[in-house]
This record gives sequence, structure tokens and C-alpha cells, in this order.
Amino acid sequence: MSSKLFALDIGTRSVVGIILQEENDHFHVEDILVKEHKERAMVDGQIHNVMYVAELINEIKYELEEKHGPLTKVSVAAAGRSLKTEQASVTINIRNRPIFTEEDISRLELQAVQQAQQQLLQHKEDAKISHYYCVGYSVLYYRLDGEEIGSLLDQQGDEAQIEVIATFLPRVVVESLIAALKRADLEMEALTLEPIAAINVLIPPTMRRLNVALVDIGAGTSDIAITDKSTVVAYGMVPTAGDEITEALSDHYLLDFPVAEGAKRQLQTEEEILIQDILGFDQYYPKDEVLLAIEPAVKQLAKSIGEEILRLNNRVAPKAVMLVGGGSLTPNLTMELGLVLDLPANRIAVRGIDAIQNLTKEEHIKASPELVTPIGIAIAAKKMPIQYMSLTVNNQVVRLFELKEMTVADAFLAANIRAKQLYGKPGHGLSISVNGQDIFIPGGHGQPAEILVNGQQASTKTLIKTGDAIQLVEGQDGQPATVTVRDLIDSAAIKTITIQNTKYVIEPKITVNNSPASLDTCLNDRDSVVFDIAETIEEIFKITNNWHLLKQFESYTIQVDGQPLFLPEFSSQLTINGKTTKLNYAVQDGDIISFQQQSFPTVQRIADQMNLLLEDKIIIHFQNEVVELSKTVHEALLNQIVVSPQSTVPNGATVLFTEKDRSRWIYQDVFRFSNWQLPSTFKGNFTILRNGQPASFDMEIFGGDQLEILLAETPII
Repeated sequence: MSSKLFALDIGTRSVVGIILQEENDHFHVEDILVKEHKERAMVDGQIHNVMYVAELINEIKYELEEKHGPLTKVSVAAAGRSLKTEQASVTINIRNRPIFTEEDISRLELQAVQQAQQQLLQHKEDAKISHYYCVGYSVLYYRLDGEEIGSLLDQQGDEAQIEVIATFLPRVVVESLIAALKRADLEMEALTLEPIAAINVLIPPTMRRLNVALVDIGAGTSDIAITDKSTVVAYGMVPTAGDEITEALSDHYLLDFPVAEGAKRQLQTEEEILIQDILGFDQYYPKDEVLLAIEPAVKQLAKSIGEEILRLNNRVAPKAVMLVGGGSLTPNLTMELGLVLDLPANRIAVRGIDAIQNLTKEEHIKASPELVTPIGIAIAAKKMPIQYMSLTVNNQVVRLFELKEMTVADAFLAANIRAKQLYGKPGHGLSISVNGQDIFIPGGHGQPAEILVNGQQASTKTLIKTGDAIQLVEGQDGQPATVTVRDLIDSAAIKTITIQNTKYVIEPKITVNNSPASLDTCLNDRDSVVFDIAETIEEIFKITNNWHLLKQFESYTIQVDGQPLFLPEFSSQLTINGKTTKLNYAVQDGDIISFQQQSFPTVQRIADQMNLLLEDKIIIHFQNEVVELSKTVHEALLNQIVVSPQSTVPNGATVLFTEKDRSRWIYQDVFRFSNWQLPSTFKGNFTILRNGQPASFDMEIFGGDQLEILLAETPII
């Protein structure tokens, strides 16, 4: 069964009308009619003067009806240049929340698209979200804790970020199209997007898994669409196209714009270009010379298109680029674009209507790249017509522009359901100062909202159709944050230490808002926590009230006669886990501290160290008795108190030795230590002997001497 298709391509400079005959998936181009606007009725693909555009459409309709009969329905396209593209990112805190699911990722993507939508509206007064359709978006990247990652699925971390590039179609573009058609007594049979129209006829669905860019280069703008993963992932436009080349010729050769346009077209067929300048002089120029004149403009056009392709395609070149539209015939454009994208020549090509499968045409119709989009509009409108879809979201009627397979997320966008509504609110967090550092403890994560489509459980990715009823049951809010001091202090701050077989649990010294507190104290918002941790052996001794041990492990040093004397052999030995250590050594959980206490030295030991004689003793034999003679040579003052040689000297003490008697022993000293006396009745003479030799009382004696006094009675006469 055959049918006739009427399509219009309403462009910035002209309107193209086309008649196609369709029979069993074969299309035949019967007629094409092109008419230029008399006034500036179109700006960037949007109808600014409905009356002028309607008048031109009427002319095309009338002429085509004379040949092909009555035309009442028409297929049209929204220009790719009217699409608005925005790039946006969203960052969320995911600490202490469950791992990411596909639905979580989908809801995060929706939030990023809505952020892009908000950015689009920021510079437009009285703009409303409902004034734009989202026609597609693609994810540029996911990030986890600042690092780019392939997917957030099943991931956990502290912070997740997503960046998308989203494309929007202003509703007014569609409404003005409908209004212009209505004035021309035409009914809009189907609507498509120009980039989709061209892609549908040049890139079959089986090839859309490839990353390919299609560029429709018109007069005023170049429209770009990118395919990947079996769909159109991004749209874009640059306000640079064929007119820039025409203007370059006009400026260089002083030509009127229409004359320059004619000269540009000669470059396709002629080797000598005939040019008439504004002074009326005709002159032939070699083609190579003209190409050299427009080379900077061609490079600039290639640069503009190439950079936009890279931006839309996440900064990488696509696998291939197809060029359509009249501007695609610009000489050397494919070569220059290849240099910008770093693609070989065989990956960039201009495609005409001869590349469209199952298409024939009347002989008088040229197989030009300019006709790809008009033919694509007619075919796309037949094969994949885009219609309005009506459904309800929470009992609110929503009308969607069905540009692709529509999902619950698209319905939420149209109904202005904010992405934040898809989750319960997070619980209130706490801001706590810990030792001067601010710490934020987030509240519990909200539970996700429940999505129902026609009463059945669904997700934001669920496909929808006309008449569906979508219900969003809001999720539960998260619990407010609760925290104790113990939660904020590292577990390493609590230590179990053994000191000489006694175990101690060492906890930090804690204050909350300058008041003493414990580890289990519950904290409130804005509380200030200060804690002090015992780190060294010395601090452990203090906190466990073992103050008396501190002096013991100091180096043994005393003051002797005003000079310091260091005696390390009398310092106590301190060990930690069996290894010798010092008081300033850091202690870890489970450490065992032990020590071997040294006895303090006596005064005598200190005197010996100083080679100092405290007492002088000798033993002699006197009158057949053993007698010990002793006297103090030096007297010891310990901390200014006289002490005996056997007194112990504590660490840090002051010892002073004073000289008492350093005289030599003489014979008469023996009488102070012996009980022997001359008999009271003795009358006569005595003889003093030392070691059997005569001696005197003032003679020096030595230990071991034999001393005698022999008595001789005087006879009584």
C-alpha cells in the first residue's frame, strides 16, 4: 500500500517542501521546492514572525498542490539550532549510607539534569521549568571521593559526584511551529528533531552503538548530534556555518553577498571562478587562489565544529563524523576537521541522499547533502512519529513531548518533581568542636521514596505510556545524629597498661564545655570537647598516682662539696615489654612497664668514691691487751645534718665533708682508749717501750705496734 508524505524543513534562511511516495518501506522523492524568507522571520531556528513564515509555507503548499493534489497534513522538525545544551554536576555526601544501586544512580542523574534545567533558566526572566522539554542527556563522568570512576554501582565512600550534559527544547518552538502551520491550513501530522531526522536516515539503529557525530551545516548554524550505545546521547549547535565562507569571499573580493554565494558554489564545479565585484568588473580567478582566500574561514569553521564535538563527546573524538547540509560542501572542510579531531581522512565524509537506503528520486532532483534533512524529516515522521503523551503524576495531569522512549524520570521532570523529593530528608546533623577542630556528624540518610506506575512498583527508569498513573510516595526522613565522646575519640586513646604486675585502664581526661565529662557523655550541637591523652611513661605514672616512682627513675646525681656527682649505677632500671627505656617513651595499649629498684649508697660509699677518709683506726698491743684507737678525720653533713658513714644518701641530696682531725697517732693517745692506769700506790720508776725499744709518750705509733710500760719499785729504806 502506498501513501504520500508531505514534509517541511523550516530553516533560518529558507523553507524546503518535499513530497515523498512511500510503498512497502521504499521511498521515492517526487518533488522538492525551496523558497527563501523575504524577511528575518526566523532566528536561531525559532519562528519570530509567525505571519511571514505561514505566508511562505502557504506559497510552497499552493505550488506543490497544483502538481500533487490537496495537502492537509505535514511533518515538520524542530531545528537542532533551537536546542539548548547545559552541563551540570551534583555532589552528594554518601558517608555511612548503603552501597549505590542502579536506582540511586538514576535518581542522582535526574538531580543533575534538573540542575542543568535550573542553570538554563537563570538568565531568562519569568522562565518556568515547564517551558522546556528535556530531549536527552548523557553522563560525562562519575566521581567517587574526587577520583573519576567508571560506575558508582555497588560503590561506597564519602562523596559521590556526577556530571551530565543535557539538551532541552523550548516549548515555544513547538507552539510557534503549530501556529504557523495552522495559519497555512495544515495539520501537524508528526514532529521530529532535525538531528534525529538526519540520523534516522543515515545511521541505522544497528550502527548507533558506535560513537558517531553527525553535523548538519546550514547557512547560519551547524547542528551536531552524537550517537553512542544505541541512542542519541548529545545535541549541540555552533553559530558558525556556510555564511562565514560566503562572507570571507565577500570581504576579500568586495562582493555583494548573493554574488559571493554564487562564487562559492562555483568552487564545486569550476577551475576558473568568474567574479563580478561591486564596481562591476568581471574577472576570472584560479580556483586555488580563491581557496587560499577562504582558508582562514574554513579553518575557523572546522575548529568551531570540532571543539563542540569534543565538548559534547566528553573530550574525546568520535569514531567517525558525517557531514550533511549545504555548508558541508565547503572545500577542504573534511581535511581541516580531521586535523582538529585527529581523525584520518577516511573517518570524515560528506553524505548526500544517495546514502539513504531504499530511496529513489525524480531525475531533476540533485543528490545534494542539503536534502538529507528534509527527506529525513518525512521518513522519520512516518517511521517514528513524535506525539504528545498525557498521563498523571500524583493525580496532576502532565503532557510530555514524546521525543524518545519516555521514562518515569521524564514525567518527574515535566511535573517539576524535584530530585530531592525522591528521598526522605536527612536527619539533623551535629557540629562539634574536638580539641579545636570542627567535626560534622551527619544525621541518618532518608529512605528513598516509593514509585508506583499504575499501582505497580517501579523506578525512575521504568518506561511509561499515555494514560499511565504515576504515584510518588515520599520516603521517611532520616534520624537526627547522636554521638558520645567515645564515638569521637580514637579507640587508641584508651589504653590498658600493666605497672609492676598491676593493671590500669588509662582513659583520656575529658571536658565538655569546660566541665569534666566521661567517654559516655552524650553531646549536643555546638558542644566543645577537649581531651588530654596520657602518652608517655611519665604521664602514665602521674595519672595512676604513682608520683613516688618518678624520682626513682631520674639519673642518680648528688651535690658533693658544691660539685655535682653523677653515679649511674645507683639509678633504677626502667623497662617496657622487657626492653630498657626512659620516662619520656611513648606507651601503647597493652604495654607492660616494670623496674628494678636500686638501693641508695651510704655516706661511706660516697667518701670512698671521693677517695676521702672518714675515720682513722689502728689496733695495737698495750700491756698485753689489744686496743683499737679511732678518730674522725672528716665529718659528713647530709642535707646540712651531721650523719654517720652508714647513713644512705638519696637522689638529689647535698653532701658536705668537713675536716676534723688529721694529726698522727702518738704513744700517749693509747691512754684514751685503754683502761690501764699506774697504780695509785706506785712509787718508783717506769720504762716506756715500743716494740721492745725505749720510747717516749710523744713518739708516733702505728697499727700493730707492741707498747709496754715497765714499772720498777723504789726500795723503802
